[in-house]
Amino acid sequence: MREMFASTLREALKAKDTRRVSTIRLIQAAVKDRDIANRGAGKDPVCDDDIMQILAKMIKQREESARIYEDASRLELAQQEREEIDVIRSFLPQQLSDDDVRKACKRVVEETGASGLRDMGKCMNALKSEYSGQMDFAKASGVVKGLLHHE
Repeated sequence: MREMFASTLREALKAKDTRRVSTIRLIQAAVKDRDIANRGAGKDPVCDDDIMQILAKMIKQREESARIYEDASRLELAQQEREEIDVIRSFLPQQLSDDDVRKACKRVVEETGASGLRDMGKCMNALKSEYSGQMDFAKASGVVKGLLHHE
């Protein structure tokens, strides 16, 4: 993914796409920060799965900021946040629809043999390993909890 960031940054620089350039640089800085933190803890540099988690977190932060800006009638700043979200999303795999998320959750609950809320962690770990970067795990957690609650 790091090479993809670098090549996309070069293309954005040539195209003079300032929003894309600044957003990609923010992504690279976030990845580098995590690399440095891992080095200090004696861990390996971040892998692609970790980078996807960083990107998902960046999207959540920007969605929250956009909501705050809209509430404060700062629509130009909200628009800027949404443009950054679009750039960040372009590096993530295609997101599953709500219906596909429900189907995946139901399948994982059945496959793991989960029979109650105590199996929630097992289900979520299975979803995260199989669908990393493809769904909002906070929403998926609610779906799984609902499925397990009815068991």
